[in-house]
Amino acid sequence: MPYIYAQVEQCTETGLPIVRALFIEFPDDPGAWDIDDAYLFGSDIYAAPLMENTKGRSVYLPGKENWIDYQTGKIYAHGWNAIDTAEIPCIILVREGAVIPHTAVAQSTDKIDWQHLILNVYGSAPTAKGWVCLPSDNKQVEIELTRKGTKYELTKGAIEEVDF
Repeated sequence: MPYIYAQVEQCTETGLPIVRALFIEFPDDPGAWDIDDAYLFGSDIYAAPLMENTKGRSVYLPGKENWIDYQTGKIYAHGWNAIDTAEIPCIILVREGAVIPHTAVAQSTDKIDWQHLILNVYGSAPTAKGWVCLPSDNKQVEIELTRKGTKYELTKGAIEEVDF
């Protein structure tokens, strides 16, 4: 939910849709212009639904960075890839270097503990970036985490009232 909340806030500020064609984020990638059966959910999550009763499909991954399978952690290079699904029957990938904020599972949105965000970094780049927006102030904060040994530390984007 924190990722969705931050992306929706960003969409209201920029006018971009939350569900967008690949070419919106990757206008200089000619391959992105030909894809009509996959989309970005916000700026960092790629979704490629299965159109048939299958366990996988071939997908085009835009840009120059790698993409990481949200369910398995497997890394895929840009370009065409044959990808099998995991438990959820949809191919869901995260852009390498993205920070996706999470919270503990809650019974409803009014029970979400916004004071304890979990910042998941995808990939092993020296720095990772993402957005956080808390319902308490609705301020969009760009965050950056920098790798220090085997862990990441928040180096940009002070988020008040949140434990990490």
